[in-house]
Amino acid sequence: MGEESLKKRKGEDKGREDRQSIQSHEPQTMNLQKQANLFIFLLYGICMIVGTIIGSGIFVSPKSVLANVEAVGPCLTIWAACGVLATLGALCFAELGTMITKSGGEYPYLMEAFGPIPAFLFSWTSLLVTKPSSFAIICLSFAEYASAPFYPGCDPPQVVIKCLAAAAIVVITIVNSLSVKLGSYLQNFLTAAKMIIVTIIIVSGIVLLAQGKTENFKDSFRDSKISVSSISLAFYNGLWAYDGWNQLNYITEELKNPYRNLPLSIIIGIPLVTVCYVLINISYFTVMTSTELLQSQAVAVTFGDRVLYPASWIVPLFVVFSTIGSANGTCFTAGRLVYVAGRQGHMLKVLSYISVKRLTPAPALIFYGAIAIIYIIPGDINTLINYFSFAVWIFYGLTVSSLIVMRFTRKELRRPIKIPIIIPVIVTLVSILLVLAPIISAPELAYLYCILFILSGLIVYVLFVHLKFNWAQKISKPITMHLQMLLEVVPEEEVTE
Repeated sequence: MGEESLKKRKGEDKGREDRQSIQSHEPQTMNLQKQANLFIFLLYGICMIVGTIIGSGIFVSPKSVLANVEAVGPCLTIWAACGVLATLGALCFAELGTMITKSGGEYPYLMEAFGPIPAFLFSWTSLLVTKPSSFAIICLSFAEYASAPFYPGCDPPQVVIKCLAAAAIVVITIVNSLSVKLGSYLQNFLTAAKMIIVTIIIVSGIVLLAQGKTENFKDSFRDSKISVSSISLAFYNGLWAYDGWNQLNYITEELKNPYRNLPLSIIIGIPLVTVCYVLINISYFTVMTSTELLQSQAVAVTFGDRVLYPASWIVPLFVVFSTIGSANGTCFTAGRLVYVAGRQGHMLKVLSYISVKRLTPAPALIFYGAIAIIYIIPGDINTLINYFSFAVWIFYGLTVSSLIVMRFTRKELRRPIKIPIIIPVIVTLVSILLVLAPIISAPELAYLYCILFILSGLIVYVLFVHLKFNWAQKISKPITMHLQMLLEVVPEEEVTE
């Protein structure tokens, strides 16, 4: 009996030791799994940021940035500085987005800090100026790269470029009006194509640098044209390529542990984009002098012709995919902005209706596409970028300043992400400089027209939002009824029941 009890006790001790060993390993395994998951979600956030920002701008803006500063050194410095400003601005928006968790972009932040009038002016300007002009710029970029291979040695006719751009707007609008799934599938394919062409250009540039192609970087600051106006306009064009940094707080809901991963994704993701942009510009300068780059109608096409021949057709093809992808993404999101504004009574009511068969905001998308086509008719890319940037930085500055204001007026709000106050102060001061510098140093009537258009929203606000004139509703009712029958659309509530 004594031996049996001793064996039993030894067996129990061994079992206890095994259980303790398993339990001691479990926390380590769980910690490793948790760390792996956090890394995966952080990587997802970084990929979303890189995919959102990189688009048509890097294939259009290098020429315009160089044209304003006229030397390689200042050009590369501007690209790096734009990346720093985009990172600081994105951190400001990350705090705003996690503090005020309402949809509508800058609208709710301006509403909380300054009241309904600045918020309405933002939606008024976004719906009729910044969003459609952004769509127009991207489609014009597509048209330039799509037509360049057919006109070797000369610039494509403006009529061809504008007709192609208008056709792209129509096709993208139709695709997104017909099916949400079709639009998202197209976006996934085009995003992959975009990253392929960026990788090809960067790797080719690194290989050329390794081979000693550095002659265009000697005396890189010589003959540069540095003034407040030229730097501001160079920043406008550089920041156009970073457009999308202000959308990054929209990924909050899709990230696990967003209050840790969102700022980390911004701090890693946007500098990564900055490195890509600087390397792409360096790649361009390995095969082109400043003069040759300025004379090129499509910079990436010229680069492809000189480096990748006889496979140079890859570059314009993939750049076309990239620009179409940017345009499709812009249409997808901005069409929803028009839809929300219509639902809130800030636009025609019919714009908030959705298709009975397709369940897409077809009226909003058609309206958005029509406004974008109007911008294509008179404007060229550089002019549109300058006035787009001028208008958009007024509201970027106002939105970031709302963060400073609410640090003092809304202390009770919970701030899961809280950045040092010096960051919004710097971004606000830079935005004021970007807005005022072109007006003071090189005044043009177009800037005045832009300001007058923004302020004209005050008249619309007083008449149709504040006073709510009945005669406007009487006019819009028959228009809404006929459009509803023509497009087969109904208010959202009727579909969801």
